[in-house]
Amino acid sequence: MPILNRIADFQPELAATRRDIHAHPELGFQEHRTSDLVAQQLAAWGIEVHRGIAGTGLVGVLRHGNSGRSIGFRADMDCLPMQETSDVPHRSTNPGKMHACGHDGHTTMLLGAARYLAETRNFDGTVHFIFQPAEEGGGGGRVMVEEGLFDRFPCDAVYALHNDPELPLGEARVVPGPVLAAADRVTITVHGKGGHASRPHTCIDPVLVGAQIVVAAQSIVSRSMDPLDAAVLSLCQFHAGSAGNVIPEIAELNGTVRTFKPEVQDMVEARLGAIVRAIAEAHGARAELSFQRGYPPTVNHEEQAVRAAAAADQVLGAAKVHRNAPPRMGAEDFSYMLQKRPGCFIGIGQGDGGRHSVSLHNPRFDFNDDLIPLGSSLFARLAEREMPRG
Repeated sequence: MPILNRIADFQPELAATRRDIHAHPELGFQEHRTSDLVAQQLAAWGIEVHRGIAGTGLVGVLRHGNSGRSIGFRADMDCLPMQETSDVPHRSTNPGKMHACGHDGHTTMLLGAARYLAETRNFDGTVHFIFQPAEEGGGGGRVMVEEGLFDRFPCDAVYALHNDPELPLGEARVVPGPVLAAADRVTITVHGKGGHASRPHTCIDPVLVGAQIVVAAQSIVSRSMDPLDAAVLSLCQFHAGSAGNVIPEIAELNGTVRTFKPEVQDMVEARLGAIVRAIAEAHGARAELSFQRGYPPTVNHEEQAVRAAAAADQVLGAAKVHRNAPPRMGAEDFSYMLQKRPGCFIGIGQGDGGRHSVSLHNPRFDFNDDLIPLGSSLFARLAEREMPRG
């Protein structure tokens, strides 16, 4: 594959950095060690470093020439609250914390691009290297935007890469329009009347009410929305009771809703609320729905998707760049950046049919170090293409 030769030269150093970050994972807004490591490396390459954005976030600024053009590249730094079960030598040393989504690799790929661009200066403009905290539910991308990310560091366009174990190594998904869904959190609290399990007629059973809510909620997607639209409603937790012979007072259900269109999002919230209240009332219980809006859909801008695909063609080969792949129901807080600036979220394959094809958020996941020079080269090519010298 035509990766940039200089990036290939320092691939071993990049892999060592990635494994160091993997061995020392940090949760959202707690990425102090990772942020220090990134800042030290950027500064050593002569890149201007700005820290304290969204707490542990930072931006490296590299200027060359005087064209006035600018581009932003974003990488996330945080880990997940999971226990790693793999046996790799660089496995997590922090109990209950793990880089199970590849943010260690995303950070390293952007560092590789930063080092290369700092050495070669084969562009005319300004590159902003955005290292973001708290993607895994903390909304670090939103916080960076709210704290004036693009006011302080203007970007004509912004791009991000995310590894994809389902794609073979060296392939990419570069698709205009919606690529990831909105992610909302659902909590349903059912209030009944507790009592002895042998005397259910004297009780109002919140477990029974909750179970019927779970079943009825599935009719929202199957019967209340246009079949040509997409949505997922998954109630994934059901907590109630403390003993096998006690009907509890309260049951709590938790889950997620994934949608692409605001009108579908509104409909799901309204229908779920109606179902929750009606089923509870029918059984003499009381129930409340908390519907918390989370990350918005990740929507790529058409022009920037075309530009990103053209750069990927140069690095990976046109036959390996998928431009018409369907959207997925995962979510990303890079969506907040795309609401403020045109850009593209790129999925890049790391699958090898073995351990690097293990799914994201799996306790045996490990980023594929062979992907590092490809991702770094893609970032670098984008900068050189979008801000050419002369």
